[in-house]
Amino acid sequence: MLSPHCDTRQLPGEGQLIPWCQHSPGLDPMAPKTVLITGCSSGIGLALAVKMARDKQKRFKVIATMRNLAKRGSLEVAAGAALHKTLEIRQLDVCDERSIRSCITGIPNRHVDILINNAGVGMIGPIECQTIEEMKGVMETNFFGVVRMIKEVLPDMKKRRSGHIVVISSVMGLQGIMFNDIYTASKFAVEGFCESLVIQALKFNVFVSLIEPGPVVTEFEMKVYEDAENSDYSMADPETADMFTNLYLKNSKAIFSSLGQTPNEIAEVKELVGVICAAKPPFRHQTNAVYTPMTALKHADPTGALMTDTFYKMVFKYDTLMHVSLKAIKLIRWQARKMKQGVKMLGFK
Repeated sequence: MLSPHCDTRQLPGEGQLIPWCQHSPGLDPMAPKTVLITGCSSGIGLALAVKMARDKQKRFKVIATMRNLAKRGSLEVAAGAALHKTLEIRQLDVCDERSIRSCITGIPNRHVDILINNAGVGMIGPIECQTIEEMKGVMETNFFGVVRMIKEVLPDMKKRRSGHIVVISSVMGLQGIMFNDIYTASKFAVEGFCESLVIQALKFNVFVSLIEPGPVVTEFEMKVYEDAENSDYSMADPETADMFTNLYLKNSKAIFSSLGQTPNEIAEVKELVGVICAAKPPFRHQTNAVYTPMTALKHADPTGALMTDTFYKMVFKYDTLMHVSLKAIKLIRWQARKMKQGVKMLGFK
């Protein structure tokens, strides 16, 4: 009989289900899984680290990392009693290979069962107003940061023939959004990289999963938009600058208000931890069902005409209808949250 902390996995090409924990030489079957998460000073990383560290079944030992340890205060407060027990905080900069290696080497036997790549940066605005160096900075963190982390842990996972690599991507890894050109490019790069890697990894019983939230309401995200409102767009032509400031930014506020999820909402989604812990986790998982029909447009028409035509009309022709629809969605989601709170107060799950 398996311990409550074991799950079963079917190796590719084999018909037998095997306990994941027993397939790792030298691993105590009763030991919690070691989970390393990047970018935990705020947002999804913080919420997910706390959620997993507080797991009632104590299935996880969470190593929550961040580039600047001076920003660990919010995580320490949120972790509460889990701090120094099922959660420890370490320094790790995804743009620095020495920092990554130092952190991984500091883990007993370099053993990471689950790697969650979460660290990321944002960038919005007309490309005429963005420097190549700024664009490189986004790619360094969002794409090469993921690559560096995977390069460091994948060889060990292959040797153990066990592991799960999770990447917090975005719906913008599936679908381009106006004025998010470079951010979208970084997420497309991540998705293409993982889509190529997953086939090889499966041969070693290592799973890869892309978590695709969006839109997400975080302090960091709001700071990006606040900075955008106060930036200089003189390098762009007047029509483009006006389109960004008076159309995109205003519409974005309505979209975030109506469709946005908070980091806690994402971490609290039962399916998310389920995906992370699944015996056979899916390659892709979207956290926001409300947004899924929008991403489906891309796959419904291989020419891309359906998606581009729909978004063009939503933005430039039927913007009034779009705002009415967003308000309706916001009301429905508010009612759903209230109902959920009421159910919890009554003691139901």
